[in-house]
Amino acid sequence: MPEVTDAQLIEQVKKGDAKAMDSLLARHEQKIYRFGLRMCGNEDDARDVLQETLLAAFKNLGTFRGDSQLSTWLYQVARSFCIKQRRRREGEPAHLESMEGTEVKAIPTDSTSLDAKAHAREVGHVIQAAMNTLQEEHREALVLRDVEGLSAEEAADVVGIEVGALKSRLHRARMQLKQSLAAVLDDRDTDLGCPELQQELSAYAASEIDQAACARIEAHLEGCVRCTAACDSLKRTVSMCRAIPGGEVPAPVRAAVRQALRMSAE
Repeated sequence: MPEVTDAQLIEQVKKGDAKAMDSLLARHEQKIYRFGLRMCGNEDDARDVLQETLLAAFKNLGTFRGDSQLSTWLYQVARSFCIKQRRRREGEPAHLESMEGTEVKAIPTDSTSLDAKAHAREVGHVIQAAMNTLQEEHREALVLRDVEGLSAEEAADVVGIEVGALKSRLHRARMQLKQSLAAVLDDRDTDLGCPELQQELSAYAASEIDQAACARIEAHLEGCVRCTAACDSLKRTVSMCRAIPGGEVPAPVRAAVRQALRMSAE
């Protein structure tokens, strides 16, 4: 029996079907909570982002035309609330935490002596601390592509920029994160000495993206074996974040979201 699509569930929700709403929540709430957690860096803000995102989404389902996937639309809504959360904390440093507060010790990425989940948890903690040192626009590109697994086109749609610009942000984020994690993860593939790429990245102004520079960076990365290998290695490591504790929506949060949705529908 074919799986019920998001579009079908949405139509049922519009008619007041509570079971359809619960099915939509079960399908999407974990990824939105995880996105908020990785972007905001703490569970309280992630909970607020999840609740506000879902409330806003279900209030505006009537305006969702299906031009994009529901998940892409939800990421867009969640991203707007993440930005609001950041603005609420205007007096705090732009970077939530640095690697200085993290105990630095080698964590072999191919370790067989540790249980797989324990290893993922340990690596994930260090990765999150390193991710929090990235500029927000670089971090969101990394989270959307390497943690959430969106395509470059989907991620660019969420952020509202051209695909080439998204790819440039992503590659810069990967390279910066690779450098931050090299000593901690004991990764032997840490040689980032590619003069051409470093020159492009040094000239790249994150706040004013030059499309020509984006095209040059993308062309270089597609043809450079060294850069491709480094980014692929980091992508595999960052993707472990999906397996570490914290991605599951806590039961009290799940219950609070459902209660808030029921109250808003009355």
